[in-house]
Amino acid sequence: MVIAAAVAALLWFAVLIVPWQPWRMSERLPQGAATVPDGAVTVLIPARNEAGVIGRSLAALKHQGGALRVILVDDASTDGTAAAAQAAGLAGLVVIASAPLPAGWTGKLWALEQGRAQIQTPYTLLLDADIELKAGLVGALLAWARAEDLTLVSLMAAPAMRGFWDRWFMPAFVYFFKLLYPFRLANRRSSRVAAAAGGCVLVKTQALADLGGFGVLRGAVIDDCTLARHIKRAGGGTWIGVTRDAVMLRANTVKSLWMMVARTAFAQLGYSYGLLAVCTLVMLVVFAVPLGGLVAGGSGARGWSAGAVLLMALGYMPTVRFYGQRSWVAFTLPIIGLAFLAMTYTSALWYARGVRTQWKGRAYARRNV
Repeated sequence: MVIAAAVAALLWFAVLIVPWQPWRMSERLPQGAATVPDGAVTVLIPARNEAGVIGRSLAALKHQGGALRVILVDDASTDGTAAAAQAAGLAGLVVIASAPLPAGWTGKLWALEQGRAQIQTPYTLLLDADIELKAGLVGALLAWARAEDLTLVSLMAAPAMRGFWDRWFMPAFVYFFKLLYPFRLANRRSSRVAAAAGGCVLVKTQALADLGGFGVLRGAVIDDCTLARHIKRAGGGTWIGVTRDAVMLRANTVKSLWMMVARTAFAQLGYSYGLLAVCTLVMLVVFAVPLGGLVAGGSGARGWSAGAVLLMALGYMPTVRFYGQRSWVAFTLPIIGLAFLAMTYTSALWYARGVRTQWKGRAYARRNV
């Protein structure tokens, strides 16, 4: 127990001292007003059963400081999403009814591909239907992309932070994402790390066309990071940051959180049961061992375990504070981490049963079952 607790503490210490510092929340758009020139950006929104939130999402686009064209692709919704979108009264809105989903495509990417074919502006903003943008954010994204000569700029939208589960789990979701895809590395052109947050992505329209459209991603589960990887391989610059100016409108329940994490967890491991075993071992060491050492260990184990918990809380604290949570929440990370491990096993169980992933009422079959 002493050795395992010491390893846990050393691993969390390493997270704090690595040069790319994934625990920092410093990747943010510069402050300042920016307008969107007419004819510069088309907003492309895939929407499946989003009637409850699409009105607010579209209303926010009225305050972006430019004449945006907006294309919404209704992905076989059954709740009146298209009608709710039209009722928002947004000038320049075009609503497209999605064609049937072809084999090998995910629903979101097929919707995006149909909308992409109608875009003529130099930039495309890929926006999830449940995200509300604060006034001027599209202009800020465009200004940053031009100033830094970036092909793709994306923002990790802030969680709704309503309800117990959202406040407890969603900051950790962002934190773990930043550990997996360190933003500081992803934003370096020379780095092989590529990351994007699919809910809010500004990308050069021609770059998408040069890739062959969304067809190059059509079966991808982690489509945002896959897109960023293709852009970087083609020589384009990418940037990802955090913000409180793009906000998720829908608060999560424990079920929706579980599904959200399980949707991509096993894909992160390349659908490898060997990597799942390694992941399990690492997460048990860094999360379960410190808890066990504090509760049932000897003095040596308790000391190392307390150090591990303190170090992980120090690393998590900037994320907790960025989203306006109390500092003590940072000390709950071991419990959250073990819950995320359980969600990963749900994802692996789906795969064992022949389902690669499932989302929005669709299950995508595992290939070569």
